[in-house]
Amino acid sequence: MNYKLLCVILITMINNAFSFDTKTTATHKVEPKEVMFYKKLSDKKVQCLICFRECIIPAGKRGVCFNRKNRDGILYNIVYSKPSAVHIDPVEKESLYHFLPGSQILCIGTAGCNFKCKHCHNWHLSQRQIEDMEYYVLTPQDAVNLAKKYKTPSISFTYNDPISFYEYMYDIAKIAKQQNVRIVWHTNASINEQPLKEMLKYTDGITVDLKGFAEEFYKNQSFAKLKPVLESLKIIKQHNVWLEIVNLVIPTLNDNPEDIRKMCLWIKENLGDETPLHFTRFYPTYKTTHLPPTPVETLEKVYNIAKEVGLKYVYIGNVPGHKYSSTYCPNCGDNL
Repeated sequence: MNYKLLCVILITMINNAFSFDTKTTATHKVEPKEVMFYKKLSDKKVQCLICFRECIIPAGKRGVCFNRKNRDGILYNIVYSKPSAVHIDPVEKESLYHFLPGSQILCIGTAGCNFKCKHCHNWHLSQRQIEDMEYYVLTPQDAVNLAKKYKTPSISFTYNDPISFYEYMYDIAKIAKQQNVRIVWHTNASINEQPLKEMLKYTDGITVDLKGFAEEFYKNQSFAKLKPVLESLKIIKQHNVWLEIVNLVIPTLNDNPEDIRKMCLWIKENLGDETPLHFTRFYPTYKTTHLPPTPVETLEKVYNIAKEVGLKYVYIGNVPGHKYSSTYCPNCGDNL
């Protein structure tokens, strides 16, 4: 669907849900919110503590994610209540196959991200600043009301990484918990321990993009680190929050069979053999248009590696109609 047409449809949908105009205007503004996890330094500098980067931010500047700005020694989340993407999707689109299957979810995303993935298919959101985007004015209570109006049992924070709009996600989640709306989020999981544990109190399910299993890949392709992601995965498992993992298989970059085997073994040993793993097909985008789509044969090969390792629920994604996009009983082999 044409992106501009999609924006028109979404604006219309939200405007029909509420009595006020959600379009951005010069007179209709929402205030940024002071972030929850940071510390003040000398000379009005601050240090953000939301993710592994722990950006030190001078007055007037922003962190790597674009969304946290130091205003006179106080750190604010400047996309609070300003989502640039609001849509209703099938829960399976989030690569959640074992969480309320067949249901719909209200998906919310903003500008900005704490990763800089060269292969990001949502780069038009994640790699842009709020000033460069159209956005809706949608408070946390409004978001929950919207989910209830359209009878979506869950709200998902997705498209860009919700770590970058943590305070907005957190406030929505607290209200949703009180009103029996479930909360899921799709994340790179590079979040620090304290904010992660706080958010898990209000979380029902998480999809984690485990982008590869080599520090070099994380560094070169996402300007990021693998170790914080693995630590977060273990914390999520310890808190018994439903978890599914997505690995986008990119030709020549993270498709080494030995790395795939190591990743599958790590998942089995640290997260359990019932943790669903989705191998998804890469398509050329953003700064990786020089690479071809992932061959289906490659996806089938890594699928077989995961099954050989002993993972029970393995999937192939972004290949419409493929037999391994369905769930099979690990005991009898029947298609569920």
